[in-house]
Amino acid sequence: MNLAHRYYTALVLPFDSGGRVDEGAYRHLVQYFLQDRFRSVGGLIANPEAGEIYYLTREEKRRIAEITVREAGGRMPVFGGVFDLATDGCVACAVDAKEAGVDGLFLLPPAGSVDLVAMWNAERYPEYWLDQILAIDKAANLPIITHPAAAPTPQWGLGVPGEAARLICRQVPNIIGWKMIYNYDGQRKMWKILRSLDRPVSILAAGGGLFHEFLAHDVLDGTASGSWNYALEPMLDHIEAWRRDDVREARRIWVEGGLRDLHEFIYADYSRLHLRYKIAAWLRGLIPSCRMRPPMPVAKPEEIKTLARLLEAAQIPVVQAG
Repeated sequence: MNLAHRYYTALVLPFDSGGRVDEGAYRHLVQYFLQDRFRSVGGLIANPEAGEIYYLTREEKRRIAEITVREAGGRMPVFGGVFDLATDGCVACAVDAKEAGVDGLFLLPPAGSVDLVAMWNAERYPEYWLDQILAIDKAANLPIITHPAAAPTPQWGLGVPGEAARLICRQVPNIIGWKMIYNYDGQRKMWKILRSLDRPVSILAAGGGLFHEFLAHDVLDGTASGSWNYALEPMLDHIEAWRRDDVREARRIWVEGGLRDLHEFIYADYSRLHLRYKIAAWLRGLIPSCRMRPPMPVAKPEEIKTLARLLEAAQIPVVQAG
């Protein structure tokens, strides 16, 4: 499989009781994804949104990229997340990731005051992000996967609108994958737009709760998803059933097997999404705690109990007391 057609995991990041990055626990998590079954089809994203990149220092981001590349050891591709409040900082972050040995970059959109966080009209002003992408691309010249978040619209949901996405892909040939963070109607429109480009750009499914639809429409080229942190085994079972045209088995895993209900709870509240990734990964013993770096939220007892129940219903072993 080439870089554009893999199941990339947006890795969560464990912290110790003092709020520092728990490097040993992070190595353990990376090693989990290097298991034989996932290694040939998967990939890793170091410093994604799910890894709380917004609250990491430059040194921490560089260190996490280094650890991920070293642990992967060339057995699985690694993409490095890029974020800073200023474009110069993003360029430096991208260069750091390249020097750490990543295979590609995972680009998050600009952030800042209300004009970029809440009110950015990506359709009218695509240059807000495009100019930054071009600066990063010029400095690093690596394959790129985008995380195209923008101010929500009824037509597209949370994603950069279609014509702006088309422009960005045309302007930046290094973009190999576009993450699908759109609402359902927006995703269906984006499938057509990406398929109409004059070069391949992979459709990368994001929320695990919609993988069933992507597979039914045969548009799951790969993924860029945090769902792999908590449900790798049944998710692979589900995808493999679809790939061999065993729709009955795919539906059984999805519905009776409890995978749908687990994903639906994880994604039911986007303000808790990355926390729930982390709670579920902790419950199954992949990380030693579900602490997040403030101001990220703290787990509530009812979330822990619900996730423990849903994991067990999906036949995912729970080793922590829920």
